[in-house]
Amino acid sequence: MKDRLEQLKAKQLTQDDDADEVEIAIDNTAFMDEFFSEIEETRLNIDKISEHVEEAKKLYSIILSAPIPEPKTKDDLEQLMTEIKKRANNVRNKLKSMERHIEEDEVQSSADLRIRKSQHSVLSRKFVEVMTKYNEAQVDFRERSKGRIQRQLEITGRKTTDEELEEMLESGNPAIFTSGIIDSQISKQALSEIEGRHKDIVRLESSIKELHDMFVDIAMLVENQKKIMIMICCVILAIILASTIGGIFA
Repeated sequence: MKDRLEQLKAKQLTQDDDADEVEIAIDNTAFMDEFFSEIEETRLNIDKISEHVEEAKKLYSIILSAPIPEPKTKDDLEQLMTEIKKRANNVRNKLKSMERHIEEDEVQSSADLRIRKSQHSVLSRKFVEVMTKYNEAQVDFRERSKGRIQRQLEITGRKTTDEELEEMLESGNPAIFTSGIIDSQISKQALSEIEGRHKDIVRLESSIKELHDMFVDIAMLVENQKKIMIMICCVILAIILASTIGGIFA
């Protein structure tokens, strides 16, 4: 851990040296040591979320490939989703806390502030990428589960359009799938899968709704960074223009 923190600090200082072509001394060493410790902890959490997302995608595939998935597989997926939510909330809170402290120190123009902004920006983008992949995996699982339900309904002799199926899913009433189904062994097997897929979708949508506020916060973090970059570019452009005009009339 200590070696990793030293690498982070050394890398950031090298980047700033290359950009400014001056030697930068970090202010408030103790504070920055704590900051880099938080950065490393947050980075490890994001990496762990990324690993969990890949594991969840594998479980989604297993569940979709089996007519009646093993209960343990669904339990494992449930635990993964809970862990992702917990770690994502932790990362979101850390990033927001860092952002508040950066805004409070915005009036200063120091090396450590530039480093903090840079590290916060890198982690925020990485977090957005990981959570976007998670959201895409959830949406893909929902669509493929919906496709399985539609095929099983056809087996029972009931054809539905995408719009009709969405209405059935949104009703939240499993009984709506059983109406008019022929009483045969094949239909009963199909019905069992339909009910299982419907429960999967309901559980998934609950997870997506729980993460909605988090996605909004993440989007705001990135949007704020874009605004800051635009402001910085405008200031630099203004300085260049002022310098150019001054040179012309000198």
